[in-house]
This record gives sequence, structure tokens and C-alpha cells, in this order.
Amino acid sequence: MRESSMLAAVDLGSNSFRLQVGRVVGDQIYPLDSLREPVRLAAGLTPDKLLDEASQQRAVACLRRFGERLRSLPVEAVRAVGTNSLRVAKNAPAFLKRAQIALGFPIEVVAGREEARLIYLGVTHSLPFSSSRRLVVDIGGGSTEFIIGQGFEPLRLESLYMGCVSFSVKYFPDGRITKGALKRAELAARAEVEAIAADFGPEDWEEAVGSSGTAAVLAEMLELNGFSDSGITAEGLDRLRHHLLSMGHTDRLVLAGIKPDRAQVLAGGFAIMAAIFAELGVRRMTLSSGAMRQGILYDLLGRVHRHDMRDATVTAFMERYHADRHQAARVEALALALLDSLRGPTEESPDRRLLAWAARLHEIGLTVAHSGYHKHSAYIIKNADMPGFSKMEQARLGALVLSHRGGLEKMRGEIKTDADADLVLALRLAALFCRNREDPRLPPLALERTKQGFRLSGPAAWMEHSPLTAYALATESREWRAVGWQLEAPLPKGEEESPESAVA
Repeated sequence: MRESSMLAAVDLGSNSFRLQVGRVVGDQIYPLDSLREPVRLAAGLTPDKLLDEASQQRAVACLRRFGERLRSLPVEAVRAVGTNSLRVAKNAPAFLKRAQIALGFPIEVVAGREEARLIYLGVTHSLPFSSSRRLVVDIGGGSTEFIIGQGFEPLRLESLYMGCVSFSVKYFPDGRITKGALKRAELAARAEVEAIAADFGPEDWEEAVGSSGTAAVLAEMLELNGFSDSGITAEGLDRLRHHLLSMGHTDRLVLAGIKPDRAQVLAGGFAIMAAIFAELGVRRMTLSSGAMRQGILYDLLGRVHRHDMRDATVTAFMERYHADRHQAARVEALALALLDSLRGPTEESPDRRLLAWAARLHEIGLTVAHSGYHKHSAYIIKNADMPGFSKMEQARLGALVLSHRGGLEKMRGEIKTDADADLVLALRLAALFCRNREDPRLPPLALERTKQGFRLSGPAAWMEHSPLTAYALATESREWRAVGWQLEAPLPKGEEESPESAVA
């Protein structure tokens, strides 16, 4: 990734969309510009988990405005991340196509724990360094993230499906704040938090920190109205509860520090925060100015400086699943060489990195079972928590790993472009040539694209003395032909008529 003097983060939250632009100086990022719009994506989720048209139009209009601000930046300097509402919306893929056109940059959707990791990264870069354990809580529009960390290292990550917008819509739909509604909201939130209380209790941390909009609004309100001397306190929340009930409606909230757009979702956010204090034994919570958007920027900075969290995650997965490092290195080197033969030597690119990661992880499923191990590998990649990866990246990486052996019919619909075919073929051929798990002694080979598919060129005499490899290449050619591509290879005479079954 090229270095840039400016980086930008777009946080497509369930309540607000935020844009943060920062200037890079060494290993630090200094804020230059920020924008926030209360899009309320979570409020547009219908009971059957579809984003309604009104919320989509608000989002697209906002992203067009953000896109104008980002127009001068290169694509590698911008990272846009979607959160809970886009995780749960069934029509998110269709919406994302519209959203990406409006923004002018790709948009990723991250899993809840990856969102928590990015939040912690943003919080720790906004606070003085401390060796004590911190509990970080971020109440968003559709989900709430919990992190226990020490220094810059998150130790426990969790995401619960409850947020200030979703709870306000569910328990205070007409804006009325009654004793019964507030009690139901708090009990529902406590039931959610109770499930993680054993791992996030007061004995596991020394300081509680709130991040993002809900925590910031609550802290400011408690301080400005004299309910708390500093930050959020249990006593302050009790006083605020009585005040909310006395007002009775979001339209009648008269409190210093509350803005009209926040008043509509205050009751839901309050119920969640009160439940967190009750279940996790929090007595006081300080506030951090850092949040996910700052975490996105620092994660992006790490990628620019070659400290990519995704590399660390892949290495950790190789260790966890006891991958054969030597075999992975052989397959990676040959796969990248074949890709370079197809496209010409290039600088580091997203496709090249994806292929390298796939080669490193293609055998992790062997710890489950040898039979169908590529399916196990793909399942792990697609479903595990992989810090640094978006859900789309995991899906694409898992599909590439799934494709590296066996029939190609399972990939019908997955190989959509020439670029996809390049990666699949490079990985399959690398695995084929490295089958004996020794450094392959190959003659000079060239891989090129043809009108109908691909051509692998090499000395035919070598194939005459490599019957197993020739057999496997003949089978590989038939697999590609079955899905509409041609793979020409220097096969010995008569090998084209070999049996249809692949070597197991």
C-alpha cells in the first residue's frame, strides 16, 4: 500500500454516519476534518430485517456528501466500515452497491468483535498509556461492544445486539417514557449483559471507559445538570432516571447537554447504560474521545506501515491449527510466481495479498479431518473471528481456499471475473505441483491468458517423465472445461483420454 499524508475513515453506524480525516506524521494521526450525520439506519430496519427505502435514501444522500470531501484521496487512503444494521439487514448487499457508488469507495461490513477491536484501538490512542486493565464500552445505534484490554492489546471482545436506536424504537416507539417501558427496557438489557458478566465483571478490570455518542451524551448531561461531578456514575444515572420519568416524553426533555437528534434515542441508550452498571458492577465510567473511526484510521495506518493486523491474524491461525509452515511457504511462493506470470510482476495488491493468505491457510482444516479438509479450512475462515478482516474479505478468502482442490463445479457462481479465475488457477496449480510436500523441481513454466481461458507452457519432455503430474493436469483441464474455461497444458500424447476421476 502506498503511503499517504492523509487518511480517512467512514463509520457507517446504526445511528450516525461519521467521517474522520487525519494527517499522518510518523506513527501519529492528527485530526483535520470530521463530519457527522444522524442517518438512523437502525430505525429503518423493518420487522423482517429489511432496510426501508427512506433510511436507504438518507444514507445514500449522506454518503454523496462524504464522497465529495474524499474525492481527492486515493482509494488505499480511505476505509469505510459498516456495522450492526448492515450485518443484520437482509437487503444489505443491494444497498451496499448504491452506497459504494454514492461514496466513491469500497464499503466493508465488519463482524461485532472486529468492530470491538477497532473501537478499542481508537480509545487507547486517545488516552494516556496505562498498564492497568480497562473495560471499554461503546453503545451504538444497533449494537453494544465490550472490550477488556491492557495497554494497546484487547484481551476480551464481545458484541451484543442492542443499541440506543433499536431499544428506543422497540420500548419507546411513540416517545413516551413510562415507568413500565423503562423497566422493561432495562430488564431486557440486563438479560443481554448477564450472558457476558462472568467474563467482564469488576474483578477483571480496574477502570471503566465509555466511548462514542451515547456515553458522551450521558456524561455531558450528568455533569451539566449537576447529577455527577465527573463522568458517568451510578448515582448520576439514578437521578437521571427520575428526571426522565418526570418529563414523560422525549419531546419534553429539558436538560442541558441534550441535542434534539439525541433526545429521540436517549431513553434506549440510558436503559442499556443502566443495565451495564448494574450487571458489571460499574460505579464510575470515564469518557474517551476516541471511537471506532479513530480505530479505523490507526488500523489503516498500520497497513500503510506494513503492520497489518490481518498478517498477524493469519500467522495466529497457522499456529492455532498447526499448519505445515514449509508446505504453506512452497505453495505461496509458487502461487505468487504463477500470478506474476499471468499479470506481470506487480507491487503489493489486494489480490496478491489475498492469494498469499489463502496459501498460508489452505490446509488449516487438516486439524479437523483429512477427508474434505479444504471444506473445513473454508468453513473456519468464513465463520471464525478474524481480527482485521471484514466479513466480505473473509467470505472471499474462504471461497478461494475452498477452490484450491476438488471439483470446480462447487465454484460455479463464485468465479465471476478474470481476476477471480487468475487467483483460483494460481492456487490450484501451486497445490498440484507441491503435492509431494517437497520443494518442486520444475522446469521453466509460463502461464498466460488466452481468449478461451489459460495456457500453461513448459517442456513436454518433462511431462513424459512426470506421469502423476501429467495425469493431474489433464484432470485439471477437464475441471476448467466443465465450468466454461479452457486450460491448455503440455500433456503427453494420449493423456487427454485419461479417466475422469481426479487423484484423491
